[in-house]
Amino acid sequence: MIDKIRQVLAASGADAWEIRDHQETGWEFYLIGHRLDQHRVKKIHDVNLTVYRRTDDGKMLGNASGSIHVTSTDEEIKKVVETLMERALLARNPLYTLNQPDGEKAVAETGDDELSCEENAKAFLLAIRDVPETKTEDLNSVEIFTSMCNDRYMNSEGVDVSSRYPSSMVEAVVNARQTDGAGEKEIELYRMYHSGTCDQEGIKKQLQQVMEYGRDKLRAVQTPALGAFPVIFSTDAALEIYHFFLDRLSAGYIYRRYSDWTPGKMVMENEKGEKLTMKAVPMLPNSSRNTRYDREGAPIREMVLIENNTVRNNWGSRQQSQYIGLDQSFIVSNVEVAKGSQSSGTIRSGDYLEIVEFSDFQVDSITGDIAGEIRLGYLHRDGKTVPVSGGSVSGNLAELSRTMQFSRERTQYNNFLIPSLTRLEGVSITQG
Repeated sequence: MIDKIRQVLAASGADAWEIRDHQETGWEFYLIGHRLDQHRVKKIHDVNLTVYRRTDDGKMLGNASGSIHVTSTDEEIKKVVETLMERALLARNPLYTLNQPDGEKAVAETGDDELSCEENAKAFLLAIRDVPETKTEDLNSVEIFTSMCNDRYMNSEGVDVSSRYPSSMVEAVVNARQTDGAGEKEIELYRMYHSGTCDQEGIKKQLQQVMEYGRDKLRAVQTPALGAFPVIFSTDAALEIYHFFLDRLSAGYIYRRYSDWTPGKMVMENEKGEKLTMKAVPMLPNSSRNTRYDREGAPIREMVLIENNTVRNNWGSRQQSQYIGLDQSFIVSNVEVAKGSQSSGTIRSGDYLEIVEFSDFQVDSITGDIAGEIRLGYLHRDGKTVPVSGGSVSGNLAELSRTMQFSRERTQYNNFLIPSLTRLEGVSITQG
């Protein structure tokens, strides 16, 4: 199949091209409670082609992409390529080049590539089986998706690289019930977990914690108007905070002038907080992003992005990196944030609101504005702890980061390893 496409491309007159070949074998399980309702095996084979054409003056480059079915005949492939050749002239960008073979050896695989899809699926099923339940909190339904992926990237410059890696997802619905004078109340909490291989203890711990959240949500009171108040982020909502820093380091943001975070720039000036260090890493245990090369064929390597609040390196696609003068760049896959200097116990001191459930939480990577609707939080004030619900949080991370603190304990969320607790002072809390 690939040889057929390359033969057609050779005769097409394309100035450059890329082929992405993705093959995936997956096992899927659908459970009602702990009872298997159905399961199936899937096989996917996608081939995506991008062709590039220069303008007559050689100053601009256009491209167009499309899929080619693996059963396509020579004539069908030729028709797709001809269509893409016409479309490529409609999109014009300043000239840039594709990645070239540079002899750099990508890091070795983690060993996850040797794990079978069946073994990975079994680990998830055993983890779900062992999740402790109570009479009032239990699993409503669970869907498990495990896949083994094989990616191959080729381009007209001679790059031909491959990666093999696992990718998994678990969707779970937890029910919590409570009976009082007004009758029985019941709520559902939904979770989606992405990973590569299965962290059995981690899955069990997280689902057990969700059951506790469901129990506390049923007895939560209205969030009071707290004004400017300390807030602790202890769940995956904290990822939005660290994505703010990662996004502003990207070549795309810098080229579009959304950000000026180039090497030497201070990303925040702490008055009484931690100093942030963040780096790109090729591998993290159980990550679904443990690929040796990015989607453009560039080797993924370890690279410090921010060190003690100061930008060290930027990252990005080949096109955008060239536009800002970067060479040997790549698209980040896994991110590790250095641990803080304080324990979780120290971070959880004094008065604060720890929010564990949001209806929605966002951090605008351009402005730094934060906004979120509180579904469940724990208000710690005057030595007492009360579950609360409703209301919202707001503020600006560029300002709030001046006092940002984070714990030395860390938690991994798929391809991000971040401090388990992140504390911001002076977040605006409105009443529920």
